[in-house]
Amino acid sequence: MEDCYEPVGPNHQAMTHFIRLTRMQRSVVSSRVKETGIYQGQHQILMHIHRHPDASQKDIAGMLEVSTATIAVALKKLERAGYIRRTVDGADNRYNRIKITEKGQQIVRQSHKILKRTEEEMFDGFEEEDFRQLEQLFDRICQNIERMSKKDGRRICLEPLWGGTADQPACPVRDRESEGSI
Repeated sequence: MEDCYEPVGPNHQAMTHFIRLTRMQRSVVSSRVKETGIYQGQHQILMHIHRHPDASQKDIAGMLEVSTATIAVALKKLERAGYIRRTVDGADNRYNRIKITEKGQQIVRQSHKILKRTEEEMFDGFEEEDFRQLEQLFDRICQNIERMSKKDGRRICLEPLWGGTADQPACPVRDRESEGSI
C-alpha cells in the first residue's frame, strides 16, 4: 500500500493554527480597511506605491504576483478616483510611473492607523520575550522555506505588504546577496 499523508502531529497542528491565524487576521484587516472606502486589492496596491514611489505597473504586478492586466484595471480605478496619477517614464515610453496623490496619502495615513490599532489589539498581553521568541521562530520557518525554494529552483523574495520598508524583506536571510536571491 502506498504511503499516505496523515494530517496529524505537531507539524500539522502548527500549520492549522498558522493558517487559522492568517485567515482571521486577513478577515479583520479586510473589514477594517473598508473604512477607507477602497477595496483590499486596491489598498495593497496603494500601500505598495506609497513604499515604492514611481513604481511601474510591472513592478507592482510582480510584487503582488498578479498579471499586469489585473494591475492595469485596478490602477485605472484608483486613478479615476483620484488616489494615484500615472506619468510616462522619461527613460522608457513603454512604462508608466505611478505616483500617489494627496487623496491617496490620506488613505495611507488612515490605513496606518487602522493597521497599528489592529496589531496592538492582536498582541494585547504579549511581553517583549514573547515577541523575541516569535521572531526567532518565524525567521527559522522563513529560512527553511527559502532553502526549500532554492532546492526546488525557485526564488522567493517577499516584502511585507503592510508597513515595513523596501529594504527590509519579510524573511530576513543573513547572506541573501551571496545566494543571488535579490
